[in-house]
Amino acid sequence: MVSKTEEAQVNRLENQVDNGGGGAWEYLCLVRKLKLRRSDKVLKHGLSILNEPSKRSSLGHEEWTLYEQVAIAAMDCQCLDVAKGCITVLQKKFPDSKRVGRLEAMLLEAKGSWSEAKKAYSSLLEDNALDQVIHKRRAAMEKAQGNLSGAIECLNKYLEIFMADHDAWRELAEIYVSLQMYKQAAFCYEELILCQPTNPLCHLAYADVLYTVGGLENLQAAKKYYASVIDLTGGMNTRALFGICLCTSAIGQLTKGRNKEEKESLGLQSLAATALEKDYKQRAPSKLSLLSSTLRSLKLS
Repeated sequence: MVSKTEEAQVNRLENQVDNGGGGAWEYLCLVRKLKLRRSDKVLKHGLSILNEPSKRSSLGHEEWTLYEQVAIAAMDCQCLDVAKGCITVLQKKFPDSKRVGRLEAMLLEAKGSWSEAKKAYSSLLEDNALDQVIHKRRAAMEKAQGNLSGAIECLNKYLEIFMADHDAWRELAEIYVSLQMYKQAAFCYEELILCQPTNPLCHLAYADVLYTVGGLENLQAAKKYYASVIDLTGGMNTRALFGICLCTSAIGQLTKGRNKEEKESLGLQSLAATALEKDYKQRAPSKLSLLSSTLRSLKLS
């Protein structure tokens, strides 16, 4: 995850380069280091270096890294002739490179030659079954074709090997949610919370899934995870505050007449409603009346 300081540094360098102030190579290195996908800028400024022999030769061995970076950016921008040109240069320099072979397969994918790309990826995996990028590309390719079950299969196989990959768990969870497979999505978010216990977004997504599934036990658990989001964000997450209110209202309907459960929910619901009203007074005073009406309909105000 890119910090605000790093993002500001990238934006400053990008603005400098765009306005002719130099620093294109430093900008490209920083984008690569932070794993950003500013493909249009990378393509533009990368080509400005590659097209000038003196600038290109001054890079030394980093020249080949730049060819790879520009090739990927060109594929993102559908400038496939540029991508092919970069890959051809790399093929001549590294004729037996599996890394270049991966770029060739990616180019086939970018062209929409799905079956050829799939064969190329499969061949590369035979040589190196632990290539994370290729596993992810196969899942992305299935998703791009609308084959979500295929993407799920690829991601599950990948996660059997690379269980600590947070991004893969998140991607798999989002696909499950899109297919309304909430129990499977919940399992993915549980794995994410185990890996990143202090990340409020993981707790929030898990709470949303539990609330969607419904039932007293899930609603009670969802309320706890919404509460943990509020704790982790210092009370600054509006969605979690609304989640508390919605869970409290739903639990109240299911436990009507059970005084113990109602009393246990009373304190938290009151705090959440008060925090929401305070937040709206500061940031959206024109919508405060709408909020109050919503809370009354939930019997929270």
